[in-house]
Amino acid sequence: MTIVKTTDFADLILVHRGKVRDMYALPGFDDLLLMVATDRISAYDVVMDDVIPGKGEILTRLSLFWFELLADIVDNHLITADVDDYPAVCRPYADELRGRSMLVWKTRPLPIECIVRGYISGSFWSAYKQDTTVCGFVLPPGMRESDKFAEPLFTPSTKAELGTHDENISLAAMEKIVGADRAREIATISTRLYQRAADYALQKGIIIADTKFELGVKDDKLILIDEVLTPDSSRFWPLDRYAPGQGQPSYDKQFLRDYLSSLTWDKTPPPPPLPAEIVDKTRSRYLEALQRITGE
Repeated sequence: MTIVKTTDFADLILVHRGKVRDMYALPGFDDLLLMVATDRISAYDVVMDDVIPGKGEILTRLSLFWFELLADIVDNHLITADVDDYPAVCRPYADELRGRSMLVWKTRPLPIECIVRGYISGSFWSAYKQDTTVCGFVLPPGMRESDKFAEPLFTPSTKAELGTHDENISLAAMEKIVGADRAREIATISTRLYQRAADYALQKGIIIADTKFELGVKDDKLILIDEVLTPDSSRFWPLDRYAPGQGQPSYDKQFLRDYLSSLTWDKTPPPPPLPAEIVDKTRSRYLEALQRITGE
């Protein structure tokens, strides 16, 4: 297994290094980008010094699966994930790119995160405990942690810079950013994507409690970009252990967050070292999510 923490491709142009992905422009191809999923992992908006071996490959395989399953709802930015079909300038890096990269169309990303919630958890649960009106949604009293909503809620947020937190906003606030018509289109597409994926995952024994989509604009059309429905961008719960009224076991990085919360770390850099057991158990959860959803 090739472990990749940080990429360095001298013949390509690094345009963005995120928490997990490195994005490159290709000389001579102004409308293309190369997206590489590393084995980095972040929690509480801090990138850990330790990696999760193979994580980038798991995220890529899951995204490719969902791109295909959801393609009839909205177009996506994927051109190919076959390294042999990449432009020649990428060939010197084929071994490092194989299995963890995608050649994609360049788009103009929306300035918001498209979050859909099927269950009350995380920051939404914390907000609900303070006020039953959350992000403009008037929720029924008496909800328990991890309860299912009557229907999925589209709850956008602003995009934060690396190291800072996204901020939940109302639909009205989103309309001021992107316009009313585009806001309705974004909400409709995001909700349809979530419902299709949630229905499919339930058949595989996984509850998708919530997820975050990225949408971009190309030729004035919305298309699905970045990663899709991975343990980094979603809460995956095992159906056979679902018990409302408490936090749920998960196949995502909540396991890592729970470990970090048990420490005296103040959730700012530098991060604490991760014991081998935590790395191994985190990887096994990501791998089980891949196996259950895709059958691989």
